Amino acid sequence: MSIRINADLEYLLLKLNISTSKIEMYREKSINEIVELEAAEGNQEAINFAADLFTDPSSLIELFQLADPQNKLVIINAMSSKDVVELIPMLENDDLVQGLQFFTQDSILNLLNEIPKEEFIKVVFQLFSEQDVITLMPANELNKLLTGEVDKDFLLENLKTLPQMYLQQMLESVTGEEAKGNSTELALKIGQLGDLAYKNAIKNLQSTPKRELTFMLTNADNKLYERFDTGEYLKIVNREREKDEIVKSMGIIKPEHLQRMMTQLPQDLLNIVLTQIDTQKFADNLIHKHPEILAQFVAG
Repeated sequence: MSIRINADLEYLLLKLNISTSKIEMYREKSINEIVELEAAEGNQEAINFAADLFTDPSSLIELFQLADPQNKLVIINAMSSKDVVELIPMLENDDLVQGLQFFTQDSILNLLNEIPKEEFIKVVFQLFSEQDVITLMPANELNKLLTGEVDKDFLLENLKTLPQMYLQQMLESVTGEEAKGNSTELALKIGQLGDLAYKNAIKNLQSTPKRELTFMLTNADNKLYERFDTGEYLKIVNREREKDEIVKSMGIIKPEHLQRMMTQLPQDLLNIVLTQIDTQKFADNLIHKHPEILAQFVAG
């Protein structure tokens, strides 16, 4: 079955210097047939055009009106799935992000779960402030960070900045005895507790000062944000933000990850996204990598 595309007959007649009297005669003929008939009559422009069609992107763009996404789509639909995937790196970042709109929110979250953690965290901070993250993060994640992921000396140094009443409560919760001293002295005593008692004291810190302490630590060392569980981040994103907001924030992701996401679209949707490829790049690609596709359309 032949593949057809709306080639610009007027452009072709002008390019080959064909008189308007022949328009009706050529209207139902393929490009190949028109060029062959004119070349047989000695039309030098037709002879030159036949040689240039597979080498000149400008002629190809004009003839097939490739600036029209619908015409791009006809050609892309004629390609193999492997060839289509190879077009993805030709998309600009904005086009890749726009293509994400074809995914559901659940699918978007699954895609975010598959990218490197540092890339995912960049998306999170497009959606939330650092303070928001600490406020929204579940208490068990804060406890896990404070008791296992943070350097103890680093934590105790920051603990000294909290009001002493909170540190007194921490100590008393694990010793059962009245705790005295200023914040510096109390932090030293907490640091001298056995491992289990120390961790329980940290866990027993009241919620508001615990979040303040966590924010001080993560603000001083942003890499600590990567220690929070990805699944918890995803729950926060899903609960607090709509799909459009999430997709917009994903523009910060490195192109290679966005390109990989596009490969998970159904073929028909991916083909639509690919119609946004720069027209000049698309024409160059057809000429240099897919002359057989062009030949099908030229033959009509």
